[in-house]
Amino acid sequence: QVQLVESGGGLVQAGGSLRLSCAASGRTSRNYGMGWFRQAPGKEREFVATVNWSGASTYYADSVKGRFTISRDNAKNTVYLQMNSLKPEDTAVYYCAAGSTYSVMSTSYNYWGQGTQVTVSS
Repeated sequence: QVQLVESGGGLVQAGGSLRLSCAASGRTSRNYGMGWFRQAPGKEREFVATVNWSGASTYYADSVKGRFTISRDNAKNTVYLQMNSLKPEDTAVYYCAAGSTYSVMSTSYNYWGQGTQVTVSS
């Protein structure tokens, strides 16, 4: 089992920045692909970004490309999501996920965190 705990969410004005962290514990594996997803009220959960086990490969949703950066520190078992130039439409609960490969599909991930709220005011 892998436990994932997100942190770093909060309230920020449009144009501001936040950095989310996802700390993994338990049966951790540096070979896991990691992803960030988000879910806004009344909407489906959507893919945000993913990174492979080494950190060398990343992929982003078009809506966040150029503004968000995903990275990982395997020595600390932590994945990060740096979010810049935030927009009100980025408001959502952000979830961290771990799976056997990095993927845009939520079904590829076996483990999920509890989520952290990000609210961007206009």
